[in-house]
Parts: sequence; C-alpha cells; structure tokens
Amino acid sequence: MKIVIAGAGEVGSHLAKLLSTEEQDIILIDADTERLDVLDANYNLITYAGNPTSINVLAEAGAGRCDLFIAVTPYESNNIVACSIAKSLGAKTTVARIDSYELMEPSNGPLVKHLGVDRVIYPEYLAAQQIITALRHPWARNWFELHDGRLMLVGVKLRPGAQMAGMKLRDFTFRNHQFHVSAIKRHHETIIPRGDSTMEAGDILYITTTRDHLADLRALTGKKEHKIRRVLIMGGTKMAVRLVNSASDEFRFKIVDDDINVCRKLPRKCPDCEIIHGDARDTDLLGEIGISDMDAFVALTPSSETNIFTCLTAKELGVKKTVADVESIQFISQAENLNIGMVINKKLLASSTIFQLLLDADSSTSKCLALADAEVAELEARPGSKITRSAVKDLSLPSELTLAGLFRDGEGMLISGNTQIRPGDHVLVFCLSGALHKVEKLFY
Repeated sequence: MKIVIAGAGEVGSHLAKLLSTEEQDIILIDADTERLDVLDANYNLITYAGNPTSINVLAEAGAGRCDLFIAVTPYESNNIVACSIAKSLGAKTTVARIDSYELMEPSNGPLVKHLGVDRVIYPEYLAAQQIITALRHPWARNWFELHDGRLMLVGVKLRPGAQMAGMKLRDFTFRNHQFHVSAIKRHHETIIPRGDSTMEAGDILYITTTRDHLADLRALTGKKEHKIRRVLIMGGTKMAVRLVNSASDEFRFKIVDDDINVCRKLPRKCPDCEIIHGDARDTDLLGEIGISDMDAFVALTPSSETNIFTCLTAKELGVKKTVADVESIQFISQAENLNIGMVINKKLLASSTIFQLLLDADSSTSKCLALADAEVAELEARPGSKITRSAVKDLSLPSELTLAGLFRDGEGMLISGNTQIRPGDHVLVFCLSGALHKVEKLFY
C-alpha cells in the first residue's frame, strides 16, 4: 500500500515509524528538513521536504497516486487543505487530524466529505472516550471489549501481595484456564511471556478473558471494586471540555484552572460543571475544593510534568483513581512506572486510530489497543491459511506474538496450545511493534 503522510510532528513521526516496519510504501512530507533527515536515516521510508499544503509539493510527492493520504500537521486548516488537494489529485482515501468537535458532528459530514476529507481524527475526543472507560472501570489500566463484550482484554497493575504475584505463567495457567496473560509491561519493556515467565508485583498485565470471569481477575490481581461518581479535573483544556460534555450525566465534574480567562469561558462550554479558579498544585486549595471527597482526579493541563506531579499529590491525599495526560510519547514508560494511575497520550491514540485504517482496508480486521511498543489486532482466519493448518502449539509462531483469544459462532473463547484455529474465526493477536506484518501473513 502506498501511503503519504503530511506532517512529521509526533503523530506523523510515530505513525511513520509504525508503518515503516509493516512493509508499506511510506512517503513523509514536512518543511522541517532536520526532522526528516533523522527519520530518513533510521527508518524504511522516503522523505520529501516541502510545504504539505502546496499543490506542486503534493503532486511531486505522489499524493495523487497513493492509497491513503494522512494529514497530521499541528493545524486543522492545513490538514483539511492538504486532504482536499490530495483528493483532487487522485488519492483514494484521505484522513485529517482536526482540533474542533464540530467537524465530527453528523450534520457536517457531507460538507467534510465535499471538502475531500474521508475521515477525521480528533485526538481530544479519543482521549476523552478512553478516560470515560477508565472512570467506569477504575481498577483497570486498560479496558477493551470485543464483540459486545463477549471477549475482554484488560490491562491491570499487579499489586504486592496479590495471588498472581510471584507465580510462573505455566502454574497460573494450569490453575486458571479462564485467563490468558497476553503481555507483561515491566519497567520500560513490553514482554510477550512464555511458560517460565514470572509475574511480579508492579507489572502491568494484559489479560484476555470473558466477562463472567472479570470479578475473579480483579481479586487475583489484588484489586477492589469501587464506583466513581465525583471527578476533579485540573485544566480547562479541549480534552476536559470534551470529557465533561460526553459524560456529565454519568459523573459529577469539577474543573479547576489557574487562568481566569479560561474559567470565564468554561461555564458556556460546560454548563453542568462547577468551575473553580485556582492552581491545583496548591494542596491548600485542593483541601478547600474537597479533594478527599473526590473519587477520581484527572490532570489535563498542557504540562506533562504538572499533570504527573499533581496526580502523585492526589494519590497521597487519598484519591483512588488518577489519570494524567502525558504529551510526549517518549515519557510514557517513565510515567507508567510512577504511582500516578492511568496515562493518556492523545498523539499515540491518534496514531493508533489512523493505523487501524490499514487493517480496516480488510473489513474483517480491527485495531483495538494503543500502546507505545505493542500492537493488538483482530484478524479473520482465511480458508487454507497457515494459522488453520495445525494446533496452535505446532504452528511454530514467532516469539514476538501471542494468540490471546478468538470469536467463533457468536461466542468468545480463549486460546490454548491445543486450540485449532478454523477458517472464519476472528482471532485476537497481541504482538510487539513491527511484528504485525509477520502475523498477517499467517492469516491469508
């Protein structure tokens, strides 16, 4: 597939890195030659220096002959213009990163399409949806439901003293057939575990199961159930506004911001939310606000350092669930190792969502998890494909992947070494970044 990416910022660069390992034909356009030179020297892609909104630049870069054109510059207007030009030149599918919700409204869909934009990606909306999921399931770090929840993939941090802590994977699996540990995030590394792998306190485990075993999983990992109702948000950003507008009927929100001008505008944008002017880094202010009565604290300021610091403070003050927006992709692993709860990165979410379009080129596939160094996909086994020829234990699968579960005849089920994949099965695959192209070959 020929893919042209306009914009070599964090989203465009991360996406280009992902795609360059998937045997795609990638062309990356940006006016910053130094940024392009670094990527050109280290990844399997072609760079083109120039203005992404220039007709001549896009034409010379091959936008008119591409299967997928992705505009992810920092500016919404430039992305729309770039997509419009690329579409006019002959691009098959165009995607624009946007920064306003109105372009996502169904009533504006025909106009957006007329402008030459086939799909829009709004990172703040994606992040808000992930935060809502986290507030609904506070004991988990990640929560993904496939096929209406008939198969679940949960990321959960293993508490000290939990039943699973210190166990080898083979021993745990022998006693608990209803769970499949698909990956282990330890410090700065994601591991595809094997039978002799040991699960340690502090690990983030990615576990596949079915809905009726979630309570058992929560107990095994040392977690307790608690319902979230009252949520304090620090930072009146676009992400905060989208979060409040999407879930004010489910949670009671307060927003605190140190900019009086922001506070004056927020009541119009968030009419059902209490607005407080002040600095949430001030523990005295947090006490006045009633931080001890809050069920969750969500830090969404533009400063990653501020978000991390205040989440640590909120934890010390007794808040059970904290969420921090960490802007830089390279700092995600460091942030996850701190006691700050869940980490959100809207750039990574945007990259993952756009990457899904590649899998969605075949309607039987879907991307379902955004991680910095791992990929999860649901793939359909085709008749005659290698994945269907033997039991899983006899397939000699690459070490970078694991088959976590499958969906067959309306039912979700886990996969063991004795499982025989059948044509038509939808299989949940967990693999390290760069290994997805190896996986896809097994299914076709």
